[in-house]
Amino acid sequence: MAEQRWEEREEREEREARGVPGDAREVRESPGSGGVAEEARAWEELVATARRTVSEGLVVGTSGNVSVRVGDTVLLTPSGVPYDRLTPDDLTGVDLDGRQVRGTLVPTSELPMHLAVYRVTDARAVVHTHAVHATAVSTLVPELPVIHYMAGALGGPVRVAPYATYGTDELAENMLRALADRSGCLLQNHGTITYGTTLAQAYDRTAQLEWMCRLWLTASSVPGLSPSLLSEEQLQEAAERLRGYGQRG
Repeated sequence: MAEQRWEEREEREEREARGVPGDAREVRESPGSGGVAEEARAWEELVATARRTVSEGLVVGTSGNVSVRVGDTVLLTPSGVPYDRLTPDDLTGVDLDGRQVRGTLVPTSELPMHLAVYRVTDARAVVHTHAVHATAVSTLVPELPVIHYMAGALGGPVRVAPYATYGTDELAENMLRALADRSGCLLQNHGTITYGTTLAQAYDRTAQLEWMCRLWLTASSVPGLSPSLLSEEQLQEAAERLRGYGQRG
């Protein structure tokens, strides 16, 4: 027992020397935080979701980023670190003003976008990708044509936010305008961003958006033909039905 305590002490002192307050299980709770256990669970889900964006082809390498809000803390993927190398000790988080309150790894460069979403919406999770088909569509039109009723799941026709340099407040502002009354948008010459009440919902919206973009590009590529599009009334009817879709409780 004494030997175990000594090892724990050595490990703690080593972390303190590196400026790390402890691993994901030892982070002290602060006002507005969701608690150590909840943060640890959220971080685990966040890392799994980030890895999924790579395995399912929505991002390449370390492009794109994922975040989840726990209380007043936003946990998010760090900048430039391959997702398969992330461990519980790499937990990275900021408060709603962007001050780092968890970990030592530098947060994603797209921090302004993530924080803007949390400040303006009821989001609990945000997923940003560089999905190929969605990014291609963002270079062609100011709004994704209503090729499928699943646009209703995102609040309506998906807009394209005008281009701005990544990681800037200008990009965050452009994104917020495109997200008005929507839960997802395209970023011109850049990618996608979606949010939800859970990471699973945010990811599903990202995947649906990429699929709709791929569908429109495929249908539009047939020579001499143009795809039929849904009317506003048809989309609204579908959106109403989607609100009650799935299992209750």
